[in-house]
Amino acid sequence: MLKDTGSYSTPNASKYLQQLCKHFGHKVAVTHTDTDGTVALGTGPATMHADATVLTIEVTATNDAELVEARDVIDRHLVRFAHREGFENMAWSGH
Repeated sequence: MLKDTGSYSTPNASKYLQQLCKHFGHKVAVTHTDTDGTVALGTGPATMHADATVLTIEVTATNDAELVEARDVIDRHLVRFAHREGFENMAWSGH
């Protein structure tokens, strides 16, 4: 499995983690608390962690195209949830 980790500095990390998990929970299996979550994306699991200042998400996939798709899914949803902060995309580390 390929992995990539993205981070986003925000004082609303827990809020966005919970929004993502609740949103995805309508379609796929999700477990979450205020600070940690796992989402069964179609490309592979995404694990999330929020602390006081940073939202960190690790996405997994079986190939490069799916990894790009997983990053895009996360970024597109956060664009909607964090629009007041001017969110554009997570800082992805690459694989």
